[in-house]
Amino acid sequence: MEYHIKKRLDNWHLKFCWMGSRKLAKKLRDCDGIDGVGRQLVRRYMREMGIFAVHPKPNLSKPRKDHKKFPYLLRKMNIWLPNQVWAIDITYIPMKHGYMYLTAIIDWHSRYLIGWELSDTLETAPVLEAVNRAIATHGVPAIINSDQGSQFTSDEYIALLKKHGIRQSMDGKARWIDNVIIERWFRSLKQEHIHITEYTSPKTLRLGIKKYVDEYNVDRPHQSLGYQSPHQVYTGFFQTTELSAAA
Repeated sequence: MEYHIKKRLDNWHLKFCWMGSRKLAKKLRDCDGIDGVGRQLVRRYMREMGIFAVHPKPNLSKPRKDHKKFPYLLRKMNIWLPNQVWAIDITYIPMKHGYMYLTAIIDWHSRYLIGWELSDTLETAPVLEAVNRAIATHGVPAIINSDQGSQFTSDEYIALLKKHGIRQSMDGKARWIDNVIIERWFRSLKQEHIHITEYTSPKTLRLGIKKYVDEYNVDRPHQSLGYQSPHQVYTGFFQTTELSAAA
C-alpha cells in the first residue's frame, strides 16, 4: 500500500505542484479511494520522496546548509548550438513494488537526451556515472546546469567538472524554472510512460526507459525545433560542421 500511495502522490504532485500535504491527502481519499490517509502520513511520505509544495517535481537533491554555491550562468544567454549547455537533474520513479531514482542529462539547445542513470540511492555515484558516460559518448559541454542539490555540490562532482574544464551553473534557490528543460522532460516521461506502465523490476524499468529515450530522441518532432527530432538537430549541427571543414 505504501508504494501505491507514493505512486499516486507523485502523480498528483506532477499535476498540482502547489498542493501541500493536506490537499494531497484529500486527493488520495476523494479521487483514489484510499481510505484513512491522513495529513501526517502524507507529510512523512513527502519527506521520504523529497516532495515539497510549489516545486513542480520531487526535490530529490536537497542542499546542505554549508553547500558550495555557483552562479546561474544561463540568464539571457543565447543558447544556439549543441554541447553549449547540458542540464542535469534527478527524479523519483515509482514501480509496483518499490521505487528508483533517475539521473538524466539533456542538451539544452537540441532537447537531445544525452545520458541517464538509474539507481536505488540518492548518492553522488550515479550522477558521476551519468556525466562520465555522457562525456565519453558525446564529448565535453561548455556548461552543465543543475539545482543546488548535495549531489551537485559534492567535492566529487565539482572536481569532475573542473577536470574537464566544464563551467558549473546552478539554479537560484527554489527556482525550478532555471532548469526548465530537464523538468519538462521528466514530466513527459512520467505522464506519457511511467504512470501508465506498472514496472515490476529495475531490469524492466531500465528497458522501458531506454525505449522511451530512444523514441523521444529519434522519432519525436518538436515544434520548437522546426518539427525536427532532437537527434536530427543535435547530430545535424556536427555533420554540417564537418562538411564545412572538409570543403
